[in-house]
Amino acid sequence: MQSNLQITMLLHAWQSGDGSAYDQLIAAVYSQLHTLAEQYMRRERNDHTLRPTALVHEAYLRLLGTEASFEDRSHFLAVAASTMRRILVDHARASHRIKRGNGAQKLALEEAGLAAATSATQPEADILDLDRALDRLTQQDPRKAKLLELVYFGGLNCEEAAGVLTVSVATVNRDLKFARAWLRHELTQAAASGASSS
Repeated sequence: MQSNLQITMLLHAWQSGDGSAYDQLIAAVYSQLHTLAEQYMRRERNDHTLRPTALVHEAYLRLLGTEASFEDRSHFLAVAASTMRRILVDHARASHRIKRGNGAQKLALEEAGLAAATSATQPEADILDLDRALDRLTQQDPRKAKLLELVYFGGLNCEEAAGVLTVSVATVNRDLKFARAWLRHELTQAAASGASSS
C-alpha cells in the first residue's frame, strides 16, 4: 500500500499533466475507494442495483470530469466521499420515486460510524432523509455538515478530518458530538413525520 506522502505526490504529478501518475494513483487508491464503497453498500438493501465496483467507477468518472485541485490523500478522499454521496442520493432519487416506507433505501447507520446519531428504536434511516438533514446542517453550520460527510461517506478518522477541515482534533471531536446529536434529532423527526403520514 502506498503511503500518504506517495499518494499526495501522485496527485500533484497527475494534476501537473503526468498521465502515468494517474495510472499509479488509480492503483494506489482504488482499493481504499472500493473498501469505502463496500461499506456503503453493506448499509443498503440487499436488492440494491448499484454495486461497489460500479459506485467506485462512477465516482472516478465524475472525479475525472472535475477541475478540483487535490492537496493530499485526505483531501482526495474527502472529494471522493462527497462524490459517492451524490451518486448514492441520485440513485436513490431515480430508483425510488415512491412514498417513504414503501421500499425507500434504508441505511443501517450503526454500521456507518454514526451509531451515536441514531437511537435503539431507529437503527435505520432513509438515505434521502440523511441527505436532506445534511443539507439543512450545511445551511446552519457547513463545517459540521462537512465533518459528518467526511466521517460517514469518506471513512476518515478524526485526525484526517481535522487535517481536511484545518481545525484541531479536539474541535473535530467536539463538532462530531454536536453533529451526531443534531442528526439524531433530525432523523427522529423525519421518521416520526413519515410514520404519521403513512
